[in-house]
Amino acid sequence: MKAKTMGKRRIRWKKVIPIYIMLLPAMLYFLINNYLPMYGITIAFRKLDYSVGILNSPFNGLENFKFLFASGNLGPVVRNTLLYNIAFMIIGTVLPITVAILFNEIRSVLAQRFYQTVILVPYLMSMVIVSYLVFAFLSADTGFINKSIVEPLTGNSISFYQEKIFWPFILVFVNEWKSIGFGMVLYMSTILGISTEYYEAAKVDGATKWQQIRYVTLPQLKPTIITMTVLSISKICASDFGLFYQVPKNSGTLYSVTQTIDTYVYNALMNQNNIAMSSAASVLQAIIGFVLVIVCNAVIRKVSKENAIF
Repeated sequence: MKAKTMGKRRIRWKKVIPIYIMLLPAMLYFLINNYLPMYGITIAFRKLDYSVGILNSPFNGLENFKFLFASGNLGPVVRNTLLYNIAFMIIGTVLPITVAILFNEIRSVLAQRFYQTVILVPYLMSMVIVSYLVFAFLSADTGFINKSIVEPLTGNSISFYQEKIFWPFILVFVNEWKSIGFGMVLYMSTILGISTEYYEAAKVDGATKWQQIRYVTLPQLKPTIITMTVLSISKICASDFGLFYQVPKNSGTLYSVTQTIDTYVYNALMNQNNIAMSSAASVLQAIIGFVLVIVCNAVIRKVSKENAIF
């Protein structure tokens, strides 16, 4: 009996070893990129001394966190971070779902590939390139909008990089233009996995196209929507640094509407060279994100247990 058991275990290991080998690169990546650097969290609670290193630097409690709360700029910075992320979350859910549903109605394979490629290109662009494209449109001297629209109509030009009123709309537009392709692919993959039998049954019952979307497509997208929403909530105190730093060109005039926690800490780091303070801000963002994910998942579990992530 023991020999048979050992033989079965050997056969089982022969089957699973290739799977573990395939997982090894990803596991090494997470270990090196995500877990080993975690000891750096202690920087947030130390008075960093470069001469003795991180581990030998003295602890100073929560002193590094005082910078964020002692500054009078924290309120507008937190407000910008939260409001932009809420806007990104709502619009970034509605638009990709709408585009994915429209894509699903295209019957030409060639047309699908063409439009999918076009809509994915912005997502693959560096934010630096995107910032120059935005500048090409908004520049006061050579920008397309000023030279082709504003000046011929009014005789004047708009200094977009000095006018605060436009930037909430510009940043939301740029973010959605860049990320809509990725979101569309995620929701499209879910739509393609929906059994055609549901739609056939709906047609037999006389359902219109809108009713098919409402009662078949959207309910099937519910788990994906919940997962993406929870992931977005986890990052509600963080922001795309490139979007808020590169696109507005770090213009000081626009800080009240473009500066988020990430850019605020970066600018302070450049001025004060205080790495411990920057680490404290990152730790605070991570803790808030973690708590929000736990709370959000708990609410989802109460409302719809099968759609909870954990």
